[in-house]
This record gives sequence, structure tokens and C-alpha cells, in this order.
Amino acid sequence: MINEQQVREILGQLQDPFLHRTFAETNAITNVSIKEEKNHVSVKVAIAKTNTPEQMQLQMKIVDVLKEAGAATVGIRFEELSPEVLESFRGKATESEVHDLLSPLSTVQFIAIASGKGGVGKSTVSVNLAVALARLGKKVGLIDADIYGFSVPDMMGIQEMPVVKDERIYPVERKGVKVISMGFFVENNAPIVWRGPMLGKVLDQFFRDVEWGDIDYLLLDLPPGTGDIALDIHQMLPSSKEIIVTTPHPTAAFVAARAGAMALQTNHDILGVIENMAWFESKTTGEREFVFGQGGGPKLADELRTELLGQVPLGQPDWSNEDFAPSIYEEDHPTGKIYLEMAQKVINKLAK
Repeated sequence: MINEQQVREILGQLQDPFLHRTFAETNAITNVSIKEEKNHVSVKVAIAKTNTPEQMQLQMKIVDVLKEAGAATVGIRFEELSPEVLESFRGKATESEVHDLLSPLSTVQFIAIASGKGGVGKSTVSVNLAVALARLGKKVGLIDADIYGFSVPDMMGIQEMPVVKDERIYPVERKGVKVISMGFFVENNAPIVWRGPMLGKVLDQFFRDVEWGDIDYLLLDLPPGTGDIALDIHQMLPSSKEIIVTTPHPTAAFVAARAGAMALQTNHDILGVIENMAWFESKTTGEREFVFGQGGGPKLADELRTELLGQVPLGQPDWSNEDFAPSIYEEDHPTGKIYLEMAQKVINKLAK
């Protein structure tokens, strides 16, 4: 008859389906009861999330491995890990896992584009900065890591889908930039209602299973704010540089400072601040109207002790149906030239 120690050793090798940690690591086996006369084993298991399809699959696996070890019947009860235990594991990768995850990209410079809140044009900055870097001769990749609010494919006018070949995902290339986004894998613009650990799997896949090839820079359009996904990415990328996007309004800059603080707390270097929607310039008079106030960008740069990389005016790119990319500024457009100047500053800073 199987004993308690054997039960714990066998189940200790299984993994929490959400945390990707063994039961031995998470101390998941909270109780083992054995009825020798009936050859029956009862276990109580703590996992990250209960009442899910993953729990059902795990339940079947537990039954299988215990019956293979000699149990005639198996009883299982599930409970959720405590918030304290869950927080200690969620989003954290071991040093070896980080190395394995990023080893194909070991020579690539990661640049994360962050903001304190939504609506400041972070994704617009991300796609235009990526295109500007490509125009300056750099090999660039872009991950739309804003999983809930993915928008990069639409902004860049991407119509194709990634190709999957030999279990590798080949990103779509547009305007000289290799792009991967959650938007490629969601039908009919469906909302994302997954929980954090499931989204973490998607981000892992974007790093691990995408064939990026030879690139110099990999930009990440982060989710706004300082939530779980943004924190997971910060922890996943130990050598990432960061650009903080804000608007001129002092309140927006105050909120953006939190994103900068997260970068510093996770030992990331801040490359600089970009102030978006800095002003509106009248095509008739040429006068500038400061619709959202003034001073937010320079103030944030001073607070974070970094450089103001540039100020981008409020406006819309020119585009045509023949080359549809509704959020990309052309190279000779005044705003396109601003992005080229900021991209050159980024190149110069990273070359030091």
C-alpha cells in the first residue's frame, strides 16, 4: 500500500497549471489521508485558481499517477493558495527560466514603452518610434504587450497573419518592423477576460516561440499603469530600458511617475520621457495651442532624473488606401521628423 511520504513525493513533481511551479515548491499538498483497508488515498491540494478547466485536467492527472502508484481509489479536494503565497510566486521566473526564455534574444536590446495611465498615446508612440528606428537602418521587432488593449496591428494597417511553421511563430513585418500581438490570435476583436497567469503564458510564448531572427531592438508596448502584467514583464526582462510616455497635463505626469518608479524599483534604466499631445498647431495661422496644458513632460523628466527625448504635437498622420497605416507618420511629415530625432537619441544613448 502506498504511504503518505510516497504520495507527497509523487504529487510534488506535478505543476500548478497557472504558476508553472511544482507542488513541492508551492507546498500545494496540504493534507494526505490514507485508508489502508480500502486502499484509498485522499488528498487536499492548493492551487492558484479553482473551478477552471485546468483544475479538471489536473484532477485527472492526480488520479492517474496515484492509481499507477498502487491506490485503488482516489479522493481530491481543491482549495486556493493564500494571497500571500500566490503573490510570492505569480509572475516570478527563476534565473534559469529567464535565461532559457531570453537566450535566443541574448544580443537584443529591449526597450519598454510605458505610461501611468491609458489614453496618453503610448501605443502611437510605440509604433512610430519602432518605424523611425527601422528608417534609421536598425532591425526592429515590436511586441504588442498591452494584452487587454491590443491595437498595434490596426494602427500599422496590418492585414496579414503570422505564419506558424515547425512549431515556430513568424511575426508579420510592416514598415520594416517585425510585429507580434494578441490581436492576431483573437477572433472578431473579442474582449480578453483571462486572468493574469494565463496572460503570462501568452507573453512567454511571444518571447519563446516567435522567430524574431536577427534584430537590434525589441520594443514592448506595455499595458498602462503598474498592474500585474506590467510587473510580470518588468521581472521577466532584467536588462530592459524604458521610455515613459505622458501628456503635458501635470496630473498625467504625476501618474506617469508611478510607471517610472516601477522601472527603477525593478532595476531598469529609464532612457527618457516622451511628451505626447504637447500642443495643437493651427494649419491656418501656425500658432500653437496648448490644449492639455504645459510642463508635464519636462517636469516628469526632472523628477525621474532623465532626459526629455521629445515633444509630439497633437495631430493625425496622412494616409492613403494604397498604403493604409492610419497611425504611422511619413518620414517627411513634421511629426515623422520628430520621431526620427527621438529615435536617433535612443540609438545614441544605447550606444554609450
